[in-house]
Amino acid sequence: MADRGAISLRPEPLTIERFRAYGDVIEASARRSAAMNEARFERFDDLCDVDIAAGGHIAMSVARCRTPTALPLRVDMVERHPLGSQAFVPLKPCRMVIVVAPPGESVDTGDLRAFVTNGRQGINYHRGTWHMPLIAFDAGQEFLVVDRGGAEANCEQFSLDDVVMLEDV
Repeated sequence: MADRGAISLRPEPLTIERFRAYGDVIEASARRSAAMNEARFERFDDLCDVDIAAGGHIAMSVARCRTPTALPLRVDMVERHPLGSQAFVPLKPCRMVIVVAPPGESVDTGDLRAFVTNGRQGINYHRGTWHMPLIAFDAGQEFLVVDRGGAEANCEQFSLDDVVMLEDV
């Protein structure tokens, strides 16, 4: 692909509808709630589709930010997970900024989209969705990670041909 110059991505608010092609938005929603424990709690079920290929298992982890990120940020590469979905849920309210592109063998930088969460949302990337690696804006910020564990490698990277700048929100 020929260099088209710098591409500027300004994150738009994350919604279920906008993110549907790339994955699931994980958030408590009144339309999915049910009472539990003698109605002392409100439970929100089936918030994302955990998808893993045969031979793997669901792996739950916690990722803690060691080096915070500042915007604007140059995005040089994206990654995808061909053997399973991957979810990130902040353990305390925080803004998340994510960059995605549709599944495929390569990435056209013109197809990149950026989203910003409302501070209470998590995300689950569909299997094969290209995405920027996780970033956080505060050291110590923690995320629950749900993805595929197993012996096979489940992360592929793609270097972007164009300069892509993720702008501040």
